[in-house]
Amino acid sequence: MSAMAFPPWAVWLMLLGLAAFAGMIALSIRRNRGIRRTLFAFPYGLWIVVFTLIPLLLIGYYAFTDRSGAFTLDNFRTFWDSNFEMRKQMLDMGFDPADLGIARGNVNMDTLIYSLWMAFLCTLICLAMGYPAALFMADRNFKLGSTLVVLFIIPMWMNFLLRTIAWMSLLEDNGLINTLLGALGLPRMQLMYNSRAVLLGMVYNYLPFMVFPIYNALSKQDPKLSEAAMDLGANAALTFFKVTLPLSLPGVISGITMVFMPSVTTFFIPRVLGGGNTEMFGDLIERTFLSADNWNLGSALSLIMMVLILLSLTTLRKFDPEGEGGTMI
Repeated sequence: MSAMAFPPWAVWLMLLGLAAFAGMIALSIRRNRGIRRTLFAFPYGLWIVVFTLIPLLLIGYYAFTDRSGAFTLDNFRTFWDSNFEMRKQMLDMGFDPADLGIARGNVNMDTLIYSLWMAFLCTLICLAMGYPAALFMADRNFKLGSTLVVLFIIPMWMNFLLRTIAWMSLLEDNGLINTLLGALGLPRMQLMYNSRAVLLGMVYNYLPFMVFPIYNALSKQDPKLSEAAMDLGANAALTFFKVTLPLSLPGVISGITMVFMPSVTTFFIPRVLGGGNTEMFGDLIERTFLSADNWNLGSALSLIMMVLILLSLTTLRKFDPEGEGGTMI
């Protein structure tokens, strides 16, 4: 079976899903004696089945099979040991990989750890920058708060790719920053094609996703609570740590979720600003699918990333079970 071909059960599953969808529509119309408002949710249900559930099943299928369609766990072994296939071939040929100096490969694990570390740094920097900005904009005594909100939103109207590419004109060797340094008689700096450039691009693109949930949580707080705390003798710092910060935690948790998840899976920013010198897990998955044409290993890597994301979401949602900080503005 070709890696690009759907297995027969996937085609039948899609047809059964469409048939079940049509049956649910007919049953709903019959029970309600006409089209009711609940029927308008069915397009969303169809979208979820066709474009979410079935692709997830396909990823699971490819992750646990080889190119011939047989069940295997070798894809996950390859994630743990990037030299697994080579070592397996050497054993099949009668050679001992240890004698040939072929040790366990750490490329995949190192890439995952590096991606988690970069996502953690991006989230930490966005939180350190975003919380004061959100607190400043949510201050009812600050008349330009709504204006700053609009200024944060405007860059998001530009395409994500264009926003990232625009940084190249600032950071490259002949970019604006190095041109300015040269005009001032200062030595030029290597600003592109390193982890710092990638981190800068990530923070720039994902900072609004930290600011808006926190701003939403802060703007919904009743100012009388802070006033009551200060009337009871608390100073500004104590009021912030005892009243404002705890009430804004749902927004903080939502912001952390909305920044960390895309950061750990990003692949375009490292490619453009890292120049191939840095590779994150999203780059590894894309390269496995498109360059190596290995859908089975790529699906296993994607499944591992999805599990990590679900575990992170489960942990974070314990601090915000009601989803109170989940909106952007």
